[in-house]
Amino acid sequence: MSEDKKPEWVDLNNQEGFASSLKPGVELTASHNKASKSKFVKKQNVSIPIHELKEGIIKRDRANLAKGITLIESNAPHHFDPAQELLHSILSHTGNSIRIGISGVPGAGKSSFIETFGSYLCARGHKVAVLAVDPSSSINGGSILGDKTRMEELARNPRAFIRPSPSEGTLGGVHRKTRETMLLCEAAGFDVILIETVGVGQSEAIVRSMVDFFMLLVLTGAGDELQGMKKGIMELVDGIVVNKADGENIPLAIRTKSEYSRILHFLQPATKGWAGKAYTCSAITGKGIPELWDVLNEFSAMTKESGVFQERRRMQSKEWLYSLMDHQLKTMFYKNETVKGLLPILENEVMSGNKTVTTAVKQVFQFFTDTFKSN
Repeated sequence: MSEDKKPEWVDLNNQEGFASSLKPGVELTASHNKASKSKFVKKQNVSIPIHELKEGIIKRDRANLAKGITLIESNAPHHFDPAQELLHSILSHTGNSIRIGISGVPGAGKSSFIETFGSYLCARGHKVAVLAVDPSSSINGGSILGDKTRMEELARNPRAFIRPSPSEGTLGGVHRKTRETMLLCEAAGFDVILIETVGVGQSEAIVRSMVDFFMLLVLTGAGDELQGMKKGIMELVDGIVVNKADGENIPLAIRTKSEYSRILHFLQPATKGWAGKAYTCSAITGKGIPELWDVLNEFSAMTKESGVFQERRRMQSKEWLYSLMDHQLKTMFYKNETVKGLLPILENEVMSGNKTVTTAVKQVFQFFTDTFKSN
């Protein structure tokens, strides 16, 4: 091995005063040089073992359930067919749960309520899946709040499963694949499905179309009573829960409960044969939680006996069908090459005032339909 050498720029009159020295490095062989110059090769799409995923989900394996949900939430085109194959394979194992939608304005305590309510159900032997839909970041589309971090106790419970998903701007405060996720959770043996929405006020029709019981959480002394007078969401709920009914807030909570009960009395029931009422509870003390579960059991028994429960599930499947067709048509429209080329031109003409919006819309749809006629 050659002796250590000082750098060329070291003072020749004071070489010993310089501590650093140069040592010979390792010479690369031809094979090393070839490897370093090789181009990056994109990893090919790996086939997804759908049968293994299905078996894992049915056996209640959490890792496989999470993988299955990630697959169906994926926007990648090559994931669409495997996702549908997975859903089709588990259909016979679905439908054996009560689906509960929980909404309310931000600050109503939805996450705290779900943690207390879910923990209570797990203690009674139920398996609870929480589909928590968070507001989406306007920059990258990801979740902002991260509900899973706010339900620490329930997240550690072996009988619970929490899946936060970004809303991605979907109207109604739910993820566009919430229905599919719900089916996978049912196939994995969860008998209580809790869907927590973003809480977007009165745009909750989508939530109503995928749950059995729709619950609205409200606060006391926050102007909710006046908001409740507007029909909107009030016509969709099966029950209103006045949360945070503890301490000095109990008298006000009881009064708020009475006011909401009177409002619901004058509205058309959201579920045939079921008179919606208001209830009080405390996510901190747990008071009112057992009574609320009794109400849900009563609701389930009554609607199943009358056939309303099964009919609602059938109609929800029909609504899901048309919802997916609307989504598919929108996707086909904006991905059409003719439309993509024409839209920028029409945008400029509309913004410059040379063409009316109605005329532009008529023109772009005419070109869109002509592409199918020519094929």
